[in-house]
Amino acid sequence: MMIQAGLVLEGGGMRGVYTAGVLDFFMEKGLQFASCYGVSAGACHLASYMSGQRGRALKVSIDYLDDKDYCSPYSLFKTGDLFGADMCYNRIPNELNLYDYEAFKKYPGKGYAVVTNIETGRPEYIELKDMYQDITAIRASASLPLVSRNVEIGGKKYLDGGISDSIPIRRSIKDGNQKNVIVLTQPYGYRKKPSSQMALIRAKYKKYPKLVEDMEKRYIRYNKTLKLIEKEEMEGRAFVFRPEMLVKINRIEKDVKKLKIVYLQGYYDASINYDLMKKFLGIKRKY
Repeated sequence: MMIQAGLVLEGGGMRGVYTAGVLDFFMEKGLQFASCYGVSAGACHLASYMSGQRGRALKVSIDYLDDKDYCSPYSLFKTGDLFGADMCYNRIPNELNLYDYEAFKKYPGKGYAVVTNIETGRPEYIELKDMYQDITAIRASASLPLVSRNVEIGGKKYLDGGISDSIPIRRSIKDGNQKNVIVLTQPYGYRKKPSSQMALIRAKYKKYPKLVEDMEKRYIRYNKTLKLIEKEEMEGRAFVFRPEMLVKINRIEKDVKKLKIVYLQGYYDASINYDLMKKFLGIKRKY
């Protein structure tokens, strides 16, 4: 069932398994959103959601944790990417856990990967039309600063979309979505603090002053966005999923048991709030 609303997915590294749980429940119920926006890990999980491959996002997140080509210091030293680009965006979707490119093309709504232009420091929203080509936009959206190479698309260089627009609710509203379902990866009350890595960032990205400036102010912009989301929620224009801190997981987490707990929490939260969300979205039929 197509829902005329926005779906906004925050990043957060391995915390994104919470999002995978929420999206798997949505797929189980056959829910599709007219406009979908994914940032970093959120963009990765959005890809599996738009192809309708329930369970795939979790498997991709946990099945290769011991593979040095997936996420390791070895990969960072060998390729310049902590998350190996060839492993994540070629071998996994094309050999190990096949991506359904044809099913993606049949998705009736629109999807966007949020990326950061390192020359301007501004976010860009790349529409996902053909995942054979646009998987590069997913990679760019998930390319964490300091531990990833810049990703070139159309002659421009990009990094993690979370640098410039961690939760693209404003973009969704601008696109005309009067109601939005938002999946966050931090608990209620969380506020971001200034980055402790600014010295390294200034050194590595000294050729890109706009990017450095953007990263210096990221926490301010992020916290303002959370206030906006809370306002939208209170005024009945946003329905928000947030994880409780049942277990603490790191942005780069290797403990499969912890990751499964967070995934199940996302699925559970979606299931127990399903009727409330249907009411919010104006869904009257039984699904």
